[in-house]
Amino acid sequence: MVVAFNVTDGEQGDWAVLRVSGELDLMTSPVLRQRVHDVVAEGRHSLVLDLSEVWFCDSSGVGVLIATRRLLRSCQGSLRLILPAQGAADGSHVNRVLGALGVRRLFDVHPDVPSAVDGDSRPLSA
Repeated sequence: MVVAFNVTDGEQGDWAVLRVSGELDLMTSPVLRQRVHDVVAEGRHSLVLDLSEVWFCDSSGVGVLIATRRLLRSCQGSLRLILPAQGAADGSHVNRVLGALGVRRLFDVHPDVPSAVDGDSRPLSA
C-alpha cells in the first residue's frame, strides 16, 4: 500500500502554515526539510507545522522538526506544531514519538491552526 506524503502551503496572518500528511520518515523528511527552507528563504520566520494528518513519524522526521526549530530560532523566528486536539489526551503518533524521545517539551504545540496563530492562546502542556 502506497501512502501519499503531502505538504501544502498556506498562510494565516503573519504565519506561514505547512500542512503535512502521510508518513514522515527517511524517504519523505527531505521534502519537508526543503519546504521549510523555502519558507525561510522567502523571509517567513513564523511557521506553523500542522502535523494532525501525519500518522507515522520516525527519527528522521523528528530530526527535521528539531532542525526546523533550530533554524527558526537562529533567525529569531517562531515554530508552532499542530497535533490533534485529542493528541494530548490519547496521544497522536507524533506526540507519542516526541514524548518517547524526550523532546516534546522543546515544541510549542497547539490543537489546531486557529489557536496556534492566535497571539493570546496558550500551548498544550507537555
